[in-house]
Amino acid sequence: MAHELTTSYLRDSLSLLRYYKKLGERAMEQVTDEQLTTTLDGEMNCIAIIVKHLVGNMRSRWTDFLTSDGEKSDRKRDTEFENPPATRAALMGVWEEGWNRVFAALEPLSDADVERTVMIRGEPHSVMQAINRQLTHYAYHCGQIVFLAKHLRSTQWKALTVPRGRSEEFNQRVVVKEISQR
Repeated sequence: MAHELTTSYLRDSLSLLRYYKKLGERAMEQVTDEQLTTTLDGEMNCIAIIVKHLVGNMRSRWTDFLTSDGEKSDRKRDTEFENPPATRAALMGVWEEGWNRVFAALEPLSDADVERTVMIRGEPHSVMQAINRQLTHYAYHCGQIVFLAKHLRSTQWKALTVPRGRSEEFNQRVVVKEISQR
């Protein structure tokens, strides 16, 4: 049972991370280049800054994941909120680089690794705790990206999940699919 749980946990974690990556990408595809750096007010971050912060976090947390502290001494977190990448291509390049680090660190993990201890900011975490910490952090920021993109596109926004007003239609398709699989 434990073997199935940990294998499923790693598989599920990777699946969720890929989902949030794709969600962020689909939101960013809908905005103009200019909107990538648009803020709603002086206290908010633009999409490009959120991406830069995520990538800084990913580099720090997932480089030498099992062997070094997840908060690297050369990380300058405050600078992640300044000077976003200048072009969409540059932004998407760092986005891919960050996610590649995540998947390169997680894909080779084994069941035995899940219970290992890693450090983040000098505090011990099981690998499972560290993954959960980052999964929720990335979901939070991908949600911000979606929120900003949806706000900026307004009536031109294309739903990423079930479109507003179409829940019943979606639910009926699920029921039909379930019945046909019996």
